[in-house]
Formats: sequence, C-alpha cells, structure tokens
Amino acid sequence: RTVVSRELANTLRLSAGNPVTLLSMTGRSQVDTVLVPDLTIKSIGVQHSVVAPKLEARNLGAIGLLGIDTLRDHQVSIDFDRGTMEVRPSQKRAKGARKADDEIVVTAKSMFGQLIVTDAYYGNTRIQVVLDTGSQVSMGNSALRKRLGRGRKTQPIELTDVTGDKTMADYTTMPNIKVGEVLFGSMPVAFADVAPFERFGLTKRPALLLGMDALRSFRRVDIDFPNRQVRFRMPKGSERRPRFTTGSLIPGGGGSLGVKSY
Repeated sequence: RTVVSRELANTLRLSAGNPVTLLSMTGRSQVDTVLVPDLTIKSIGVQHSVVAPKLEARNLGAIGLLGIDTLRDHQVSIDFDRGTMEVRPSQKRAKGARKADDEIVVTAKSMFGQLIVTDAYYGNTRIQVVLDTGSQVSMGNSALRKRLGRGRKTQPIELTDVTGDKTMADYTTMPNIKVGEVLFGSMPVAFADVAPFERFGLTKRPALLLGMDALRSFRRVDIDFPNRQVRFRMPKGSERRPRFTTGSLIPGGGGSLGVKSY
C-alpha cells in the first residue's frame, strides 16, 4: 500500500477515509487513512486516487512511501551508482530478448503484487525469495534458520516497522545464497518469523525477504512488475556469474542494534 505521513496529510488537508487493517513486519494494526485525490508520477504521467494509510513520518523515514498499488503496472529502476530511483512504463519483453553482458535477468511469480523468486537456493535447499525494497535488512524465517544450523554466532537487533512497533531478530551472515544466476558469497540476514511470511504462506518452507542491503550489492536493479522480472546489473569488473559479498553489514558492534524495516 502507498502510505503518507500524518504531517503531509495535515499540510495538504487531505480528507479522512475509513480505518483499515495494515499488515506490517510486526503484525496487524488498525490505522487511519486519507484520500490522496490526484497522485501523479511525472515520468509515467498517470494520475489516480489512492486511499492511503496515515502514519508517523519518523517511522516511515520519509513523508510517504509508494506501494505496489501504485507501482504494479510499471518498472522501478534503482541506480546505486547514481543514487537515484526512477519509475517508468513497463515494456513487453520478448522471450530470449538480448541482455547486456553485465546483466542477469531473474524471472519471478507474483503474489499480492509482490515478486517472489522460486529459482533460489541455499546450498542444495530450494528457498522462496520475496523481493522487498521496503526493508533495510534481509529477513529469513525459522525454516531457513534451521538449514543454517545452530553453530553460527548471531547478535540481537531491534526492528522498527512503519507503525512504530518493534520486534527483535537474530542477525548473522549466510553463505551461498543463489537467486537465479546470482550467487552471494555471504549475505547478512536477520532471522525472525515476521508477519509477511505468514501472509505469503511461507512459514513452513525456507524463505527470505530480500532487502535493500542485498540489492545494494549491484550497480542497478530494475524491477519490472508486469513482466515479473528482476534485472541485476553487476558491479564493474565482475564475472558473468560472480560470487561476491554484500558489503552492507549494519554498522555497530555487538549488542542490540536499531533497524528500520517496512
């Protein structure tokens, strides 16, 4: 869902809507909504109305978030080299379409508008990977943690969701996560059975919410919702099918750390 901050809603004097149940990382909660009558993204030129949950800016980390309800008919390009994010119209891609030498294309399925990659593995174990650009850190469920074993050292971190509620997770690194043809040498993962796993029916099977910390390993990531494709542009100088490490461990030493997560 697209959401707006209370501060922005007050400034624009947006009309109140009916309360809704919002599912976030920590569970379900009742939240107020407002009507955004003329939401336009300049690059695609589409104007529409949105009934948006109204939340505190300090928990959002912004004055609003564009959700899949707004983006599902388009392509989102995140360029980490330039530090930009762009929304543009999606174009129908023919099967076997040519791709750049430094590009890897992963096909996904769609559930509730969210892209889920089923061609993914931890070692020899098939896992379900949900692309989650709203989360700062990648999250794993208990079924995935069991595959990791109990010998790996973890540290506790505190997650804050968009409603301001908090939950604890165990933070560590996982080797040999493969998503399509992309192989991560070592990926930071926070383990907790957060509410989205239940929503997607992923409580019994090993599953991973792939967050921005992992996506930041690439030069650019193109998320094409209508074509159900994710296009990864590899770092300069990398091999076609590389093994590399996400360089995005949450800063800080031991003890409890604070992380914002959608």
